[in-house]
Amino acid sequence: MAEIGIDINKAKSILEAGSLVAIPTETVYGLAGNAFDQKAVASIFEVKKRPSFDPLIVHTHSLDSVKELVKKIPTKALLLAERFWPGPLTILLPKKQVIPDLVTSGLDTVAIRIPQQSLTLELLKSLDFPLVAPSANPFGYVSPTSAQHVNKQLGEHIEYILDGGNCTVGLESTIVGFDDEAKATIYRLGGTSKEKIESIIGTVQVNDHSTSNPKAPGMLASHYSPGKKVILGSFEELEKIEKSSSTASITFSKPLKGIGISHTVVLAADGKLTTAAQNLFSALRELDKPSVKTILAERAPDHGLGLAINDRLKRAAAE
Repeated sequence: MAEIGIDINKAKSILEAGSLVAIPTETVYGLAGNAFDQKAVASIFEVKKRPSFDPLIVHTHSLDSVKELVKKIPTKALLLAERFWPGPLTILLPKKQVIPDLVTSGLDTVAIRIPQQSLTLELLKSLDFPLVAPSANPFGYVSPTSAQHVNKQLGEHIEYILDGGNCTVGLESTIVGFDDEAKATIYRLGGTSKEKIESIIGTVQVNDHSTSNPKAPGMLASHYSPGKKVILGSFEELEKIEKSSSTASITFSKPLKGIGISHTVVLAADGKLTTAAQNLFSALRELDKPSVKTILAERAPDHGLGLAINDRLKRAAAE
């Protein structure tokens, strides 16, 4: 298994040698490698068993460093960057040649963000290159929100996990792209809500069309799978479903009746969407056990981070 620690210099030396390190962010843990090193990038696809047509997100430490990687930053994109970076927002921008095509799956745009997690920001500032860092889990499975989650799934394939504790957001970043200076599209709902984005740049379109040939990371229909059948519905709809000893539930703020306590997860007893987001992926992992065959999942309130929570549950429920 991998070593877990907080030694930034050790993580730096491993990355400089062309190998991979798991890093914490405020969203989820990432499997990181040198974005300029095609062998390191290829290793990420291999370790995750991720299809090469699914592009990766580039992580860097400052707006100045972003400008070295992209041809231009549209006015609205710059407004979002100045407001939400560092933070859980990824922006699609026209890439310079320095970004390998393998990173972007041949697209002429690169997904890029500045993470908020202090250890990873310090690591990024110490490096002469940006990092690509998709979620540190086997492709299609639940994203990791702790170092222990990473070690359980990928510990045999990497040397070191930089431990930043539990992720504070718990959902991947929101991805925004710009077809021109005027039109903005959210390609993936995530840790920065649609409402917050619209408060800065006005109305944005949400692309809810999943595809097998994605324009941005995280757009595939079936994803975040806990390895169980997931049934998504309202609390009232789930109450009517016949339960058995192998039925489990993930609900928003109160438990369903007729399900044992060991098979019950309430995401946010405090009723807060931020709490539910932090706990979502851990809940899916917790219920991936032999005694569970079916997971009943309640839709979150359909606003703010609830939109992103419901997006992840919808994909977990996809066949």
